[in-house]
Amino acid sequence: MTSRELVYQTLSFNDPERVPRQLWLLPWASKNHPNMCDKLKQDFKPDIIHADVLYENPPVRIGDPYEIGEYIDEWGCIFENKQYGIIGEVKKPIVIGEDWEDFDNVHIPTELLTFDIDAINDFCAKTNKFVLTPVHPRPFEQLQFMRGTEEFFMDLATGNTGLDKAINKVHEFNCKLLSRWAKTDVDALFIMDDWGAQRSLLINPKTWVAIFKPLYKDYIDIAHKHGKKIFMHSDGYILDIIDHLIELGLDALNSQIFCIGVENLEKYAGKITFWGEVDRQWLLPYAKNDEIIDAVKKVYKTLWRNGGCIAQCEFGIGANPENVFTIFETWDSFHK
Repeated sequence: MTSRELVYQTLSFNDPERVPRQLWLLPWASKNHPNMCDKLKQDFKPDIIHADVLYENPPVRIGDPYEIGEYIDEWGCIFENKQYGIIGEVKKPIVIGEDWEDFDNVHIPTELLTFDIDAINDFCAKTNKFVLTPVHPRPFEQLQFMRGTEEFFMDLATGNTGLDKAINKVHEFNCKLLSRWAKTDVDALFIMDDWGAQRSLLINPKTWVAIFKPLYKDYIDIAHKHGKKIFMHSDGYILDIIDHLIELGLDALNSQIFCIGVENLEKYAGKITFWGEVDRQWLLPYAKNDEIIDAVKKVYKTLWRNGGCIAQCEFGIGANPENVFTIFETWDSFHK
């Protein structure tokens, strides 16, 4: 069975021969633990990869998002980074007008639409891996990057009409981007937004339903209309929106299931695929080997229903490399 077949069977709860896997490897890990990174890539080859992309007009980005210093993304948003290996924060927003009247300072990155479809299709044809898009629209976060988080949340609370117009413009572009990618031979589209704090959603769930749920509906509908799966990432405690994401037809969700509480997710087992992950706040940095094994077993017992789980974790700052290895070793042990 190929990796592509394995993932499709997992998404459809069709009893795959093993749990598919994917490691998210951050630059910090590659720099500080190169030997373990090589071993992980060799011993636990990924079943899910992102498509290589070639642009006719490459998007303009200045700097490196993981290096100390300033980085400017393709929208023109300016990030300040104080620590190597993680992405920085926006300290100088580019939209400061009270009613977003200076939204023209934002560069709509139409360059992202100029990718070579034939090259993407050739890439997909030459691999037996399950292929995700390398782009990931993120409307909630992208608007924060433009405006700054505090002002953006104030605009949400007060019903700023300028924000409404900005949301529409960002969403229109995201739909164009996803629609073009949906015409390629990738297996799934990929979207993201970090919606959760440690114990709750970052905004009122009613506001999420009113403003952002319709956006995600459009993204998911685009994928399914073209016969594609769609995957989503969100950090934090997002229990309040999982019902809605399942209702919309999201295929796989990457979330901090230990922050949410694995036991709180059992009612969703068999309804959506949980695309990782194992707790990187406590377990990955500090846990003993047997605690890691028990954590993975708990996820498997609670959420696996002849599918519905992907063995994924993020090897980033502070993670114990031996714990990362044990995670994948344990997942592999279930179906030998």
